[in-house]
Amino acid sequence: MSDTTTASAAASGASATERFQRDKSPYAAVADTPKERVDTLAREVLGAIHDTIRRHKVTYDEYNALKAWLIQVGQDGEWPLFLDVWIEHAVEDVATEHRAGSKGSIEGPYYVPNAPEQGARGTIPMREDEKGSPLVWTGRVTSTDGSPLAGAKVELWHADDDGFYSQFSPGIPEWNLRGSFTADADGTFQITTMQPAPYQIPTDGSCGKLIAAAGWHAWRPAHLHVKVSAPGHELLTAQLYFPGDEHNEDDIASAVKPELMLDPKPSADGTGSTIEYDFVLDRA
Repeated sequence: MSDTTTASAAASGASATERFQRDKSPYAAVADTPKERVDTLAREVLGAIHDTIRRHKVTYDEYNALKAWLIQVGQDGEWPLFLDVWIEHAVEDVATEHRAGSKGSIEGPYYVPNAPEQGARGTIPMREDEKGSPLVWTGRVTSTDGSPLAGAKVELWHADDDGFYSQFSPGIPEWNLRGSFTADADGTFQITTMQPAPYQIPTDGSCGKLIAAAGWHAWRPAHLHVKVSAPGHELLTAQLYFPGDEHNEDDIASAVKPELMLDPKPSADGTGSTIEYDFVLDRA
């Protein structure tokens, strides 16, 4: 089982930062950005900060507290957490507003590429004594014209019943609750996993200090992370949610959308739940 006594925001944040630096190459994608656009974006962001300072008469004590907090965010390795929780949802809205297919959502800081392949019908890697309620998900991947996307890739990852992600918290097997599934000739797939539980984002680091100081809550509703891809189509990144969760309406990451809500049904054998959820991908 996961060693929840030693999981910490600092360890999770450091892992997220290291993973981002290793798996992403962000600068190459914007190397040709015109100086005029950089100038516009930088000036408007700074201008918004200046306006806030002037409008609310920010004091030097408050300014120095902010400076110390920003430094601590970096030392804790929590920039991926901070940006993905409070900023990414707006970027995702802009990036996908043109799409006619399935709605997406944020990736979050805990994605890991190259999860083990499980075929079109399989069980996600998990511990023999994995806590939680079994969940069987049947779905289909099609293009916007309705044609099935044979060989479409569905990557799934989610937290365990204690709210921790493998490779970002200690004591959890490397690929626990992480898997890749390949749709069959009809674009269908079936995944057996465990229903995740709601969890709080790490609160013992810098992000937790902000949450406490602002009087916010730190909860994310239970969700499944997915990436769905097929040749000639745009990559879809999404999170799928469960009805009745008390934080669907006030998710700290502002990532819940009505189109991403699941409809679980009791399984025939009474041991868990089943869901049906399909994806429609836009052509690239």
